[in-house]
Amino acid sequence: MSFKLPELPYAYDALAPYMSRETLEYHHDKHHKAYVDNGNKLLEGSGLEGKSLEEIVKGSHGKNAGLFNNAGQHYNHIHFWQWMKPNGGGDKIPGKLKAAIDSDLGGVEKMKTDFAQAGATQFGSGWCWIEVKGGKLAISKTPNGENPLVNGASPILGCDVWEHSYYIDYRNRRPDYLKAFMDHLVNWDHVEEMYLAATK
Repeated sequence: MSFKLPELPYAYDALAPYMSRETLEYHHDKHHKAYVDNGNKLLEGSGLEGKSLEEIVKGSHGKNAGLFNNAGQHYNHIHFWQWMKPNGGGDKIPGKLKAAIDSDLGGVEKMKTDFAQAGATQFGSGWCWIEVKGGKLAISKTPNGENPLVNGASPILGCDVWEHSYYIDYRNRRPDYLKAFMDHLVNWDHVEEMYLAATK
C-alpha cells in the first residue's frame, strides 16, 4: 500500500488555544506530508510493497532504517490526529477503558502523571504511550519514530514530543504541553475503540 496523507478530522483552529492553527499547519501539512512523500519513495523496491502499514513498520524495523523512520512516523501521526479532539481530555473516560486504567495503571490521576512523566523524560525526540501488552495496559516511551508495535505491544494513545509538535505554542515547556494534551485534547472515545480492538 502506498502512504497517503489523511485529512485532519477537525479544522486547523479547532484545538486552540492548546494547539494552534500554526502548529497544525506545520505539523500536518509539512512534517507529516514529508513522512508520506519520503516513505513512498523508500517503499519502492523494499519488498514490503502491498503490505499493511503495520506490517511495513514491523518488517522494516532493524532492517531498513529510512523506511522504518518514515513509516513509523506516518503510523504514529495517522493516530495522533485521531487521538485529539476539540474539548477533549479531562476525566470523562468511557467505562471499559476507565476500569482498565484503574486496575492496570493505578487510576486516572496516576496514569496522567506517569504518562506526562514518560513524555517529559524522553530525551530528545520521541513519543510517550499507553499500550496494551499481554492484555494489560502499560505506559512507555520510545525514541524518534519508534512505537509499541516493534516491542510486541499495541498503542492505544500516544503523544508526540518532537519539538515541532509543541515549540510554536509552548517553546521549551514540554511538561505544560503534555498537561494540556491530557487535560484538554485527548479523544478518550477513540482511545477506548483502540483498547477494545487490541484486547479482542
